[in-house]
Amino acid sequence: MTSGRRPLPADLPPPGVGRPPRKSSDAPELADRIRAEIDAVPGRRITFARFMDRALNEPDLGYYRVATDRPTGAGDFLTAPETHAIFGWTVARRIEAMWAELGRPEPFHLIEYGAGSGTLALSILDGMRRHGAVELLAAVRYRPLESNPHRMLDIERRFEEAGLGGLLNLAGASPSAGSGDGVEVVPVSGVLLANEFLDALPVHRVVVRGGELREIFVARRDEAGGATGGSGGATGGSTDAAGAVGGVAGATDGATSGAAGGFVQVTARPSTPDLAARLDDDGIALAEGQVAEVCLGLEPWLRDVAGRLARGYVLAIDYGYDAAELYGSRRLAGTLLGYRGHRVEEDPLADPGEIDLTAHVDFTALDRLAATAGFRTVSRTNQSDFLVAGGLEEELRALQSSPDLDLADYARARSAILRLLDPRHMGRFQVLTLERNPAG
Repeated sequence: MTSGRRPLPADLPPPGVGRPPRKSSDAPELADRIRAEIDAVPGRRITFARFMDRALNEPDLGYYRVATDRPTGAGDFLTAPETHAIFGWTVARRIEAMWAELGRPEPFHLIEYGAGSGTLALSILDGMRRHGAVELLAAVRYRPLESNPHRMLDIERRFEEAGLGGLLNLAGASPSAGSGDGVEVVPVSGVLLANEFLDALPVHRVVVRGGELREIFVARRDEAGGATGGSGGATGGSTDAAGAVGGVAGATDGATSGAAGGFVQVTARPSTPDLAARLDDDGIALAEGQVAEVCLGLEPWLRDVAGRLARGYVLAIDYGYDAAELYGSRRLAGTLLGYRGHRVEEDPLADPGEIDLTAHVDFTALDRLAATAGFRTVSRTNQSDFLVAGGLEEELRALQSSPDLDLADYARARSAILRLLDPRHMGRFQVLTLERNPAG
């Protein structure tokens, strides 16, 4: 999976304004596959988490599995590393300190979930070079975890071009390696990065109706425009129309704005008691009519992290909140958003495979589950404070003193810094630092 990296709503025009024309793609094939799955399962509906997983991760067709490199100025979003290398240079300073705190192990593994085309890693390694961290560079082994084979080829090419091919470790490079695919993962010492990765983990959607927690499922919209999801099925209980849930305007049957043959949202009894249990563990009671997202993928992700990291640190950077704020009165429609062409897409069910889907991270659950998985929370702060404390100003001064600096690059760096620190933009991202067995 490629790291998620979307503009925040403050960055964007209103939905539908200035939307670029739709691209010709294989999205109809993916939609057909999803419809076929819906037809084949009891109840003729699937969870939103299943829909999101296929829309983002379907081999060759999902949003993160196509040949197009998504995080670009011409794509659908930019991540912090794409704004300017100064982000990676600053993160490098923190990793250098972590290496020292761990006793300067050799080799020292840098593992990155959602590595994309390697932009963050290359800027971190360049930062180490700029800082004169020669011994650390000699010890580093970089392992990208990336499910898109096109991006893996990009990583290999870019590392070779940078003269860093010898640092690549591609064994078990799939995020699911070691999960029944025959690849043995040996836990190592180092730092594990997850930059704007967790927000793209599939989420279940729930709503409170008549005082009961209901789950929002995805069903087919038949040729007559009605929902095909019936009663009973694997989830048990009756199905009712979801209506305009989560800000998705639709007809009275909950149909989305897509064409006939598309998808609708319907509600039924939850597919698993884990949804209610997560909210209970968070101390959350949703209001009547409130829509929310629950990411059950956090726990298996942390188990995977624990299986890869014997000793070291985790840096997780993403947008999200504590549960009380995430599920508070300001977000009664949830946080699920779709992006296309740097703009909000108002219908998350439209054109699966062409739209980036994302939901804010529940950091209360992440903290709690991390402790259960054997990690200790070192700190959690916003990205602005993390970068300033990490030496961003020193990086800017070093850049200013460079004899090769031209006005355009300096202006780009200044613009990137403002965006990285601005609390209306990336500055409010959360940075969670975890440690595991630091004493060895």
